[in-house]
Amino acid sequence: MSQTSVADTLREYLSLLELLDDAYWEASSIQHKDMLYDIISIFHQEVSELNKLSIQDHHYPYEVITEGMRRVVPRLEQLDEQRLEVIQRTQTLTDFRDIVSSVLGILEAQLRTI
Repeated sequence: MSQTSVADTLREYLSLLELLDDAYWEASSIQHKDMLYDIISIFHQEVSELNKLSIQDHHYPYEVITEGMRRVVPRLEQLDEQRLEVIQRTQTLTDFRDIVSSVLGILEAQLRTI
C-alpha cells in the first residue's frame, strides 16, 4: 500500500474531527463525552501540527507528528466497537463508519513503519 499524502490525511482527519464533534454533542453520557473529547483532543493536536506545514509540503507522504497519535488507535478502535451506544444520530453513525476505517488504515500503516 502506498503512503497517504499529507493533504489526503489532513482531509480525512478533518472529516473525522467534524463527525467526532457532532457525536460529542449528541452523546448522552459523560463517559461517552469523555471518550470522544479524548480522541478529539489528540486529533486536534495532530491537525494543528499538520497545518503548520507549508502548502508545498502537502504532497509528501504523511508521517505521524504528535506522540498522542501513536496511542490513539486503541481508543479509536474502542469507539468503533461501541459506536452503536456512543453515537446517537443515524447520519453521524453512518458517516463515522465510513471514515473511521480510512483513518485507522492511515494510522495502522504509520505504526507499522515506526
